[in-house]
Amino acid sequence: MNTTINIRIDKKTKVGAQKTLEAMGLDLSSGIKIFLKQVIVEDCLPFRPNKIGGLTRAQMDKEVEYAIKHGKRYATAKEMMDDILN
Repeated sequence: MNTTINIRIDKKTKVGAQKTLEAMGLDLSSGIKIFLKQVIVEDCLPFRPNKIGGLTRAQMDKEVEYAIKHGKRYATAKEMMDDILN
C-alpha cells in the first residue's frame, strides 16, 4: 500500500535537486524514495552532513574528539541516569 508525503521546501532546492536527479535519469519522487530506503538500510542518514545547526563538520568532529577524550563514562545506563537525575 502506498502513502503520500507532503513537504515544503524552497524552490531553489527543489529545482536544483530535480536537475541533479534528472541528470542521473531519476525524477524527484524516485530520488526521495531511494533516500528514504537508504535511511532504513543504514539506520541513520546515508551521508555525513557538512553543517548542522551552524556547526561545520570540522567543528562537530572537534567536539566529538574532545568528548571522547574528556567525557564522563558510565558502566551502565542506570549509573548514567542516576548521575543525570541527581
